Amino acid sequence: FCDAGKWQRNKYVGVSLVGKTLAVLGFGKVGSEVARRAKGLGMHVIAHDPYASADRARAIGVELVNFEEAISTADFISLHMPLTAATNKMLNDETFAKMKKGVRIVNVARGGVIDEEALVRALDAGIVAQAALDVFTEEPPKQDSKLVQHERVTVTPHLGASTIEAQEGVAIEIAEAVVGALKGELAATAVNAPMVPAEVLTELKPYVELAEKLGRLAVQLVAGVSGVKNVKVSYASSRAPDDLDTRLLRAMITKGLIEPISSVYVNLVNADYTAKQRGLRITEERIVIDGSSECPLESIQVQIANVESKFASAISESGEIKVEGQVKDGIPHLTKVGSFEVDVSLEGSIILCRQVDQPGLIGKVGSILGQENVNVSFMSVGRIAPRKQAVMAIGVDDQPSKGSLQKIGEVPAIEEFVFLKL
Repeated sequence: FCDAGKWQRNKYVGVSLVGKTLAVLGFGKVGSEVARRAKGLGMHVIAHDPYASADRARAIGVELVNFEEAISTADFISLHMPLTAATNKMLNDETFAKMKKGVRIVNVARGGVIDEEALVRALDAGIVAQAALDVFTEEPPKQDSKLVQHERVTVTPHLGASTIEAQEGVAIEIAEAVVGALKGELAATAVNAPMVPAEVLTELKPYVELAEKLGRLAVQLVAGVSGVKNVKVSYASSRAPDDLDTRLLRAMITKGLIEPISSVYVNLVNADYTAKQRGLRITEERIVIDGSSECPLESIQVQIANVESKFASAISESGEIKVEGQVKDGIPHLTKVGSFEVDVSLEGSIILCRQVDQPGLIGKVGSILGQENVNVSFMSVGRIAPRKQAVMAIGVDDQPSKGSLQKIGEVPAIEEFVFLKL
């Protein structure tokens, strides 16, 4: 227009984004990045995606809502979903009629998610004030397309990732993902595993480690590990059950349960299949507790039913092997064995001893380990009452020799013990 000598400022009066509501339909990688940027522009952002995690949305400061609420309350709608049978012509005459008059729509997903003829009618009726389209049902669209020619439609020729930086970024991201997978790291973008967004992965990382180590610890307490068939996992959290995605944690517990007793390498992709192949049934329970929702989990408890234990004190009052843990200052801790409360960091390995509580016992065990140059990292005692039954949990950095373990077992007050390698 400037080249033609025109200066029509009144034709291009826009609207402010500050304080407006943006509905992001499709809250995957692109949708969540759009939400981040919109928040930075002062917009109130809501999102709809039946597969999105509430944890992920909360981490960005976005509210997940149902489809009807999203389209009826939004000032702007941005589309980021794949084209499927469920999303084909998702925006149509019926859904346009439910929108605010003057809504603005951006489609950088797939052309087929909008009924293009219905969009033209919505534009003509003033329901949709403006539309910005990067994708179309037919690409390229016909030159005489009413949609393309509409004065309130801005179009681009499917340029979503057409920048030098974007192409380089994709290449680097693929390389980093491959390197991470080869190093055994959790893959946030595996196509055949639960999607774990980066922010959720960061938040859950210490709990992932806790979950695996509780699984490892629990299975080593079983006498005759081939009999492990029924495992119950309880997650205590102040968040609503639907706000806690436990698929990653369950996979890591499965990894911890199976790897110490087999040659199978378990990961996020094959965890459920491997458990099924071994006849291992894992049930989950979510316990809602009072507290701040800033912390995703208060504790994880693993119970193994219908088995005998190498360490009788690990058997709970209800008859299962039971271990429980928490994350403290970013480090996984064992906080309960059977009915006994302890507090020992899940680093290195652990010696569990059941004894009659009496003075000098901690020193005796510490001396035995010290003579073998075994470094003690933590020690915790859980007891029923003074001078009654107690369980001592000892964290060690080195593996004690058979001789030193035998000496511990020969201490008169110690009734049983077990060495657990984490």
